[in-house]
This record gives sequence, structure tokens and C-alpha cells, in this order.
Amino acid sequence: MKVGFQNLRMDDIAKAMDVSRATMYKHFSSKEEVIDGVVRMYTDYLDKLEDRTSNDSEQSFGIWFQQIFEQSVMLVGQLTEVFLLDLQSAYPELYEQLKEILNKREQQTLKFYQDGKHKGIFNDINEKLILLQDNLLLREIATTKYLVYNQTTIKQVLLDYYQFKKIQLFKADKLSSVDDSNIGPRIDHLVNKFNQTL
Repeated sequence: MKVGFQNLRMDDIAKAMDVSRATMYKHFSSKEEVIDGVVRMYTDYLDKLEDRTSNDSEQSFGIWFQQIFEQSVMLVGQLTEVFLLDLQSAYPELYEQLKEILNKREQQTLKFYQDGKHKGIFNDINEKLILLQDNLLLREIATTKYLVYNQTTIKQVLLDYYQFKKIQLFKADKLSSVDDSNIGPRIDHLVNKFNQTL
């Protein structure tokens, strides 16, 4: 789905999912049902980012930062422009559902950055630029071309970007509110997902 689906047949989808046609047809009777399932999977994943309370501790900002980082990487890796354009033209109602949950996530993320600035945890950076940076920079550094040209791995790039973003966002005296021991397994999971699609 990463490269779009307009030209895919059910056989192609079954092959990409590494299942037999018979197994696929047990669960999905049409390509539309497959796409609906994919969109539902994305919306469920994005909905997992729970609402924060107003009296969050400094440590909770570290936890939320890591959750947002993980989601940002997953979104860039899975929701490509080609997929979104295909979805918009072929299934506009599914596109609107997905766009709605993406907009909700964006608003939650902006509020998170604003709250962190107001509480003195984050540096005074324009939060809209942070979102744009994630979208543009993550898309670029996660490409095979970038990895090969810079003789690096997706794991190293994600670790470097995580450190870059943490230092950029958190004030120096608040960096200790982020427990970096939690990010290793998350990055390993992301690396496995990326390796499946490269």
C-alpha cells in the first residue's frame, strides 16, 4: 500500500500481504474491503494516542514525546503521498475518515508542544515547524537512496533523529525527563517495519 493501490489486483494484494488468495478471500471479498481494513487499522493506531491531562508531570512529557516520535515515524513510513492520493480519488469517504483522524492527531500534537513551552519544558520553537520538519525530514532520511548515499542504516538514522529532536525540543535542564531506555525497543520495532517495506 506504500506505493499506492490503484493498479493493484487482489492477487497483488495477497502477495504483498504474504497470504494465499484463498486466505485473503476468506477475510476480504473485494479490494475496497481491504482498503477499508487498512484505513481502519491506521485510524485505530492513531486513536491510541490518549488525551493528556492538564496536570501532567515532566516525565509524562518525555513519554508523550516518545509516543509522538514513534507515530511520526510510522506515519511517514506507511502513509505515503501516493497512497493518500489513491485513497482520495478511489475512496473519498475513507480518505475523509483518515484525514479527520490525522487532523485530530495534528491538533493534539500542536497542543502538546504548546503546553510543553508554557510549562517551561520545551524550547520556544514554532510547533508548526516541528510538525513540518517531521514530515519532510523523516520522509527524506528514511529513503533507501539517503541510507545508501550516507552509508548508514535505518536504525542509526532513527536513533540520530530521535536525539536531534529531543535536544532541539527539550530545554537542557529538562532532558532528564526523557527516559531513553524506553526508546530502544520502539526503534527496533520501527526498523523491522521499515525493513519489511524496503
